[in-house]
Amino acid sequence: MKVLIICGTAHKGSTYHIARILAEKITDSGSIREMFLPTDFCEFCCGCTCCIVKGEERCPHYEKLRPVTEAIDEADVLIFSSPVYVYHVTGQMKALLDHYGWRFMVHRPEEKMFSKQAVAITTAAGAGMKSAIKDITDSFFFWGIPRIYKYGKAVMESSWDRVKPKIKQSIEKKTDSLAVRIRSAEGKKLRIPLKTKGFFKLMSLMQRNGFNEKDKNYWIEKGWTGKARPWKKS
Repeated sequence: MKVLIICGTAHKGSTYHIARILAEKITDSGSIREMFLPTDFCEFCCGCTCCIVKGEERCPHYEKLRPVTEAIDEADVLIFSSPVYVYHVTGQMKALLDHYGWRFMVHRPEEKMFSKQAVAITTAAGAGMKSAIKDITDSFFFWGIPRIYKYGKAVMESSWDRVKPKIKQSIEKKTDSLAVRIRSAEGKKLRIPLKTKGFFKLMSLMQRNGFNEKDKNYWIEKGWTGKARPWKKS
């Protein structure tokens, strides 16, 4: 299985270490790719809506974003990790997610997403994991990813080296459990949740008229305004 880790900071702290521990329990190290923000992508969305109305290639940051997009598309498992900053993900993680609004099911979802698994990992010295995880998993859902895992951990320290052994033991136990669940789905067709199917059906009806020509034509070409679905092979 190919695993992609996208870290919401270039600092290799507790969040990074948990993501790496999990990835190594899922697959061999040669199948793991890491990306760090803002090192691998550092732009803020301009709000120009070019990606939605004219096409993603018209985004002023398209060339910088393309390596990240290609890495996401190639991976079987996505691990997005971010420490909690003021009860949310880091600004650089949010900036990356903002650039994929065009991939939401309401616009032009990528069919590869409907066969992936994804994990959102957050840590904090204290609290805020729930809201930070939601920042990530909202995008996972609207991208169409069918199997989403969440792991937020209060590590009670600002340095991984100082995290207490008991907490690290609990992290090992949780990542063992997550890895088993993720590996169990390898090579299998993932069940699409009813919530995803229902939302997709609603979008298919709305896209018959379309929010804009780019979206409308995309859905029609895919056959999704009819009975075709990205999780069903023709």
